[in-house]
Parts: sequence; structure tokens; C-alpha cells
Amino acid sequence: MLLRPDIKKNRITDLTPELLHRFGVRGLILDVDNTLSTHHGEQLIEGLEEWLTQMRREGFRMVVLSNSVEKRVKPFAEKIGLDYLAAGVKPLPFKYFSAIRKLGVGRRETAAIGDQIFTDVLGGNAVGVTTVLLTPILPEQQWRFRFKRYLERKIIGWYHIKETEG
Repeated sequence: MLLRPDIKKNRITDLTPELLHRFGVRGLILDVDNTLSTHHGEQLIEGLEEWLTQMRREGFRMVVLSNSVEKRVKPFAEKIGLDYLAAGVKPLPFKYFSAIRKLGVGRRETAAIGDQIFTDVLGGNAVGVTTVLLTPILPEQQWRFRFKRYLERKIIGWYHIKETEG
């Protein structure tokens, strides 16, 4: 079940504190590309600032973990006021454990949120956190991404993964 997310939502802004609390989550590891913004985009998705404010108000701790380089991740994380880890080499576990330490909560109280099964979900499941799969904001055009998205659609169908209620 390493490729199966615990929660499936369309956008990060669809995640509610109530749903996350049902899973015992208090800390969030956030991907950037196609999660908080388009792939290599600079614009925050609509409603993200309000969502971040709500999560902070509800006591959630948050950190950004991205496979992108620091030059990409740092300005984005600063824009939203979060600590970050760049060059995450997800799905490898090393930076997930660093992110969990930064959050100051236990693994079982942490959720990894992102748009890719083979990085965000696989890595999060491998380290034992709750995993949240989001629909990519804007499909990437490079052949390797198109191939990965094709495989992800097959996995979603195979596991019968549907939008999580709540």
C-alpha cells in the first residue's frame, strides 16, 4: 500500500482542519509545485493565503519540502512565511525526517501533502506519515511527467481512489 494515499482531495484548499484532525494530524509537510502553485509558477493558488491563515489559527505546524532547488523553494517559502527544505530527493526518507523534526510533532501526527504518487505519497508512506494526494493544478508537458501521470491514473483506478469526504 505504499502507493495509496490516506486522503485524496482536488486542491489543498479543500483540506479542512476537521478532516485532518480525524486522522490525528497536527503537522503538515507541503510540496510546492502543482500543490501550492503551478509547476515552477510564482503565483499562489486561489484561496491559499486564507487556507494557510486558517491552518495556523487551528494550530497546525507547517513546513515546505520540495524536490526543487533552493533558488526555487526559498523565495516561495518566504512568500508564505514557512520554513522549508529544498532538494528533498523525495521519495527518499532523509528530508522527510528533517521536516518532521522541524515541525516538532510525531510521525503519526504529520501529513505529507502533494500531487505525485511516486514522490509525495510513496515517500510519506515509507516514513509512516498520513499521506494526502492532490489533483495536479496544471498538467506538466514534459514526456517524463506525462508518463508518470499516466501511471498515476492507472494506480488511482487500480486502488479505486476517490475524493475523501469531509
